Amino acid sequence: MTDLSVEVVQTSSLGDRSYLAHDGEVAIVVDPQRDIDRLLALAGSLGVRITHVAETHLHNDYVSGGLALARLTGATYLVAADDEVGFERRPVTDGDTITVSERMRLRVVGTPGHTFHHLSYVLDGDDGPVGVFTGGSLLFGTTGRTDLLGKQHAHTLAERQYASAHRLADLLPDGAQVWPTHGFGSFCSATQSDAPESTIGRERTANPALRLEADDFVKQTLAGLDAYPAYYAHMGARNTAGADLVDLTPVAVADPAALAQRIADGEWVVDLRARKAFAHRHLTGTLSFGLDGPMSTWLGWMAPWGAPITLLGDSEQQVADAQRELARIGIDRPAAAATGSPEQWAADDDARLSTLTTASFADLAAARAGNSGLPADVVLDVRMTNEWRTEHIDGVTHIPLPDLPHRLDDVPAGTVWVHCGSGYRAAIASSLLQRAGREVVHIDDSYAVAADAGLPTVPGN
Repeated sequence: MTDLSVEVVQTSSLGDRSYLAHDGEVAIVVDPQRDIDRLLALAGSLGVRITHVAETHLHNDYVSGGLALARLTGATYLVAADDEVGFERRPVTDGDTITVSERMRLRVVGTPGHTFHHLSYVLDGDDGPVGVFTGGSLLFGTTGRTDLLGKQHAHTLAERQYASAHRLADLLPDGAQVWPTHGFGSFCSATQSDAPESTIGRERTANPALRLEADDFVKQTLAGLDAYPAYYAHMGARNTAGADLVDLTPVAVADPAALAQRIADGEWVVDLRARKAFAHRHLTGTLSFGLDGPMSTWLGWMAPWGAPITLLGDSEQQVADAQRELARIGIDRPAAAATGSPEQWAADDDARLSTLTTASFADLAAARAGNSGLPADVVLDVRMTNEWRTEHIDGVTHIPLPDLPHRLDDVPAGTVWVHCGSGYRAAIASSLLQRAGREVVHIDDSYAVAADAGLPTVPGN
């Protein structure tokens, strides 16, 4: 039995995890998110002192809090020696051993694949290896994607990813825990897994990287890659330069007149409430990015980088939560915010308020059959390309959600029924179309019931 403990700090909105490993006295943090106050609070509650901060790689999906955490705590900052960065750190490379305390050590293992200089860290206690922090290398039932540094490198990195997974499996016993950073809904993962935890032994039987031949793994990995968020292009540069402490203090409050002007100027004024609340009533010209879903991923992907963003929430806490999520991807300071209700944002002017018609797939089937008062001139599928290729409703228009802001003119004329996989992305798309002056019906339903509702589905092409 080991006397070492590993605490998980989840960032479910981005599909990532950070870790705090400790021996009851000192701790090491692996792959911290930008909002380091969560880790400081955790260390304080455990009564441990953070002496080391480690990065498995320069992240592409979020701004790291590693440099700020190391500077604030005086911890040693471990970053791959082969990564050229604009700050002081302790450069580490394959084969290095870091003594954290008498009872806790880290072994550095080179595991290229997700990036060229990717590292994993084996956590050793008195009785040997406890587990391994794998970053974007060996994930639960999958591996990190290999195309984030450019499609031209994807094949080479996929081959290295395969070799790295086998190296970890050969190096560690079956009982060793696997602690990945990505893979819980993150676009950094090649595929998705619902497993809450795993071991090397489990991965031997469940992970394609350890079950397939190398050529088959590479082929499968490359075939499964779809688009990833546009804001990723800015994360690597930000992490290479090093990010300072984030400012999460409240932003300027926008009154009804200011909101009206921002909307008139075509700015992104974002309604954080749940999509059902948005559909019931919202300020005309605003966009639905509910905080009950992956708001920051889709907003960061779709809004022009650096454009002013205004947040609308039903409470100060809702706005603060959104501000925190956006800071994690480098949108540090929203332009303005307002709290309350649509009526307050409109200054009780009903002419400035709108509703959004919602429907089910059964309603769509009825409309297509002419048994509804709502015309179904156009059905728009805004799921991602891989989802579309797997299966889609026959006769619909497909525009992936991230492409929609630039392809509004490609949506055929008429009343548009919009669907995705569950309703969240369709709400975003519906609000974009409505802002552009289109008549819209938001299908707030699960795609899994589409065929049973009487809508013929076909495989993609």
